[in-house]
Amino acid sequence: MQQVGAQGFADAQVVDPRRLPTPFRSGRRALLVAANHAWVLHKGLIVRIAGAVMALLFIVGVFEARDAFVSAGTTVYRFVQGEFAQAGFAIRAIEISGQTLTADRDIITLLTVGTGNSTLTFDAQKAQARLEWLRAVESATVRKVYPNKVIVSIVEKVPVARWRVGDVTWLIDGRGQKIGTDIASYTELPLFIGEGAADDSVAMARALDRHQELKSGLAALSRIGDRRWDLIYRNGLRVQLPEQGVAQALDRLEMYQRDYRLLDRDVTQIDLRVPGLLALRPGELAALQMADSKKKKPKP
Repeated sequence: MQQVGAQGFADAQVVDPRRLPTPFRSGRRALLVAANHAWVLHKGLIVRIAGAVMALLFIVGVFEARDAFVSAGTTVYRFVQGEFAQAGFAIRAIEISGQTLTADRDIITLLTVGTGNSTLTFDAQKAQARLEWLRAVESATVRKVYPNKVIVSIVEKVPVARWRVGDVTWLIDGRGQKIGTDIASYTELPLFIGEGAADDSVAMARALDRHQELKSGLAALSRIGDRRWDLIYRNGLRVQLPEQGVAQALDRLEMYQRDYRLLDRDVTQIDLRVPGLLALRPGELAALQMADSKKKKPKP
């Protein structure tokens, strides 16, 4: 602050403040002053509010113009596709290998979904991921060969058994999952029948692999009450296995087959459900033979 001495008041006059004039301020000037004060005091808040309003207006505008954007994008995409195709990059050949259980039409359908008809715009990675949605496909490889070819290599899951449900026979993999319908080249796989049979089919198939002699002439394995198995042979024989101790029952059955050729005899049913007990139901010829033997047996 500058100090003013007595000399600075040499020309001073005594004035009554009440006589000083009051300047006129227009409404416009008052509004400008108020706006300036508001800007100084609330600058940050005003900026945030303005940004939010602009963002809202932008979103509303984009929403209102969405149809126009989509139409324009589709037009451009089709134009580019057509230009690429005319330039010699149209997909003209699709080579597929490795498929046995998977239909070619299913593979081609998933390859061409949203990918266009040009090798330049074809997305091989997305097409590859879509192919792995198919039941029987373990993995897939998709490659583009310029200018106009796509090569597809399929690795399918390995079927380990067949499962009949109603009138349809499915092939199932090592996890008990359906991977395709039965075809003639897989008739050597064990056939499982009944509701819930697929759940334990893999474990049962592996247990039977230890008893190759029991698999000869085996037509199917039937799931009973979703609790246990019956072995059904082509000659009409049915072997009833227990709910628990299946491995031990198979060992006993293999011993009887090895020592007595039991599975080849005139027997219609073998019951192994009771541990330590073997029950047989003879066939027609065996029943007649047993009746004759009983008649010829001398009375005491």
